[in-house]
Amino acid sequence: MLAMSPRPAMSPRRTVRLRLTLLYSGLFLVAGLLLVALIYFLVEHSPFPGPPAAPAMPGVPGTDVTVPPIGTPHPAEQQAASMRRLLVNSVIALVVMAFASMLLGWLMAGRVLRPLHDMTATVRRITADRLDRRLAASGPDDELKELADTFDDLLDRLERAFTAQRRFVANASHELRTPLTLQQAMAEVALADPDADAAALRHVLNRLLATGQHQERLIEALLVLARSQQGLDRREPLDLADIAGQVLGERSDSRVESALRPAPASGARALVERLVVNLVDNAVRHNVPGGWVSVTTDTRDGQARITVANSGPVIPPDRVETLLQPFQRMEQGRKAVGDGLGLGLSIVAAVVQAHHGTLEVVARPEGGLEITVALPR
Repeated sequence: MLAMSPRPAMSPRRTVRLRLTLLYSGLFLVAGLLLVALIYFLVEHSPFPGPPAAPAMPGVPGTDVTVPPIGTPHPAEQQAASMRRLLVNSVIALVVMAFASMLLGWLMAGRVLRPLHDMTATVRRITADRLDRRLAASGPDDELKELADTFDDLLDRLERAFTAQRRFVANASHELRTPLTLQQAMAEVALADPDADAAALRHVLNRLLATGQHQERLIEALLVLARSQQGLDRREPLDLADIAGQVLGERSDSRVESALRPAPASGARALVERLVVNLVDNAVRHNVPGGWVSVTTDTRDGQARITVANSGPVIPPDRVETLLQPFQRMEQGRKAVGDGLGLGLSIVAAVVQAHHGTLEVVARPEGGLEITVALPR
């Protein structure tokens, strides 16, 4: 049997609450000691005159019995006067210690809360254009450092989101500007040719029509991507097997093999249909000559799953994550050949995220991808 090594004991965490408790307890303890000392000093050396001491009885040496002189107050009156003096002195000491405690508390609270002021100043300097700033709190591992680390993690996610958004806008602008520039150039060339006949003009118009259709597909894909990223307004029951069967029934491709088992789920049917279409189109388009495509649906661990695999080209495992980003294609570079938009897998990822599902993309060692989507039932 393997012996289990004892788990090292973790040192107690000095939280802000514990530190403030110890700090203010120590302050009140010190203030109480000072208060006792001050009261003792005032009682011992009071500025108020005390009652005169009673003289010893005359004629009886060595006796402890004393006779108060005429006009001397009664002992009960003396005790009451002493208590009044003690009360007055205690009130004076209490007022002095109240001001001292307020001063000490103000100074120590400022010392303890100084990291919060530094965090506030740093946060105020953070803008949408300067998301690279971080709090980077140092010091003990307490609630303040945990708050700063959490805020730094939030800034990391925001910076990645803003960077991805800027890159997406730049890529989308480029993708839309390129066909517009091509359409304008083809129209100008056709108009500048005085000898252009009907066949040449028809050829130019066909190219313009193809470019316009490409733009239409791109804009539709961008709208689907934006809608997916906004989340779902409502859900409806659906079955991945039915949707996959409908999508495959509209295709006449003998290379696609299917094994569809019932896979009930819930979500937006239009978005799930686009998800299945994109998975199948991506597998068919990025394949090798004579390759195969496999589509399966089933239910596992209470989730509806669809798996699409193909025998495409070999893809480095480190490029799998980049393929889920907008305008990223299988081929290297943004000027990839083919009619793909580079939005298929990014739309799939957005639809899965909107449905709170999981997406697993695995690069097959022999070539191609195996993509598995799991949606909650």
